[in-house]
Amino acid sequence: MDEIWERAVETALEGQTDNLAVRALTLDGAVKCIQGRLPAAPSLFEKFENLQHLSIASIGVSTLEQFPRLGNLEKLILSDNRISGGLEFLVEAGLESLRDLDLSNNRIQYIEDLAPLAKLRLVSLDLYECPVTRVKDYRASVFGLISSLKYLDKMDAEENERPRV
Repeated sequence: MDEIWERAVETALEGQTDNLAVRALTLDGAVKCIQGRLPAAPSLFEKFENLQHLSIASIGVSTLEQFPRLGNLEKLILSDNRISGGLEFLVEAGLESLRDLDLSNNRIQYIEDLAPLAKLRLVSLDLYECPVTRVKDYRASVFGLISSLKYLDKMDAEENERPRV
């Protein structure tokens, strides 16, 4: 299975061979997770020490167990997957630089499932189309839970749209 991941990464990098030069990696839909898991060898991603942006949307992931240690990662896109919890694995992976997390269109149902994210210094969190968005006082609860958060679903606490970068 890891060979499939390796081929997907090679294809996404289009022949780029300097792992330290890689800042962004997009694997959206390139691989389908077996049993909802990321590759067993986190080193597949960890060799990109300077990776700042990782997008692994639409790959069928349901667990973030063994999430790779990517200390320079600033933006992580996990949209359109089957994640319902286990966000503590992002904290355990030491994602100290993570500021922007997209979990839209996943299966997160409860505000409590978001509690581990309070340990990160997130500035922006997207949860569009997750069942949790239907919880009473959802926005206030999430902003109260994650003190560093400035934007939830691309809006600030006063529901002003996030400026485009």
